[in-house]
Amino acid sequence: MIPILQSSCAEATSLEEARYRIDIPIKGRHGARVVALDDGAATLVRRLTREPWNAARFYTLPTQSPTEPGTWLHRTNGNPSPLADELAEGDVVVMIATRDDASPEAVEAIGRACAQRGIMTAAVAVGRQTGMAGAVRALRPYARVLLVNGEESDVADLLSAIRA
Repeated sequence: MIPILQSSCAEATSLEEARYRIDIPIKGRHGARVVALDDGAATLVRRLTREPWNAARFYTLPTQSPTEPGTWLHRTNGNPSPLADELAEGDVVVMIATRDDASPEAVEAIGRACAQRGIMTAAVAVGRQTGMAGAVRALRPYARVLLVNGEESDVADLLSAIRA
C-alpha cells in the first residue's frame, strides 16, 4: 500500500490532472426543493432566494393548510402549489427548521412523498442543539442527511455542495 502524501493533493490540482475533471452541468438535474418548516426558516429561505442557484426552488408551509399538513407548499412569492407537483421534477428536498415546533405532520407528509418517489431528503435544524429536540425528533425518520447546527451559513453551504 502506497501512502498518500501531501504533495499528491498538489498534483491533483495541477493543469495536467484538471483535464480529467468533469465540469459540465449534470444533465437531467431538475434541482433542489427547499422547504421552510417555520417562520424563522421562511425568513432564511427568502434571504437564500436572493443568491444565484441552478434550478433550486424555495417554499414555505401555508399557515392554514387546505387539506392535510404538508400536502401544499407556498412558493416564496406566495403562490400555493401542490407538493406532488413540486416533487415531480425535484432531485432532492431540503427541509429547514429554526424552531422546536416544526410541524411533524408536514415533515411526515413531505418525507413519505419523497420516499415514494425515490427523492433524496436532507434537513437542517438551525439553532442551539438543546432547543431543537422536537424538530430533530420530527425530522430524523424522514431525512437521510440531518445537520443540527447553529449556523445559518451552513444552509447555503449545503445547497452549494449539492449544486442546488
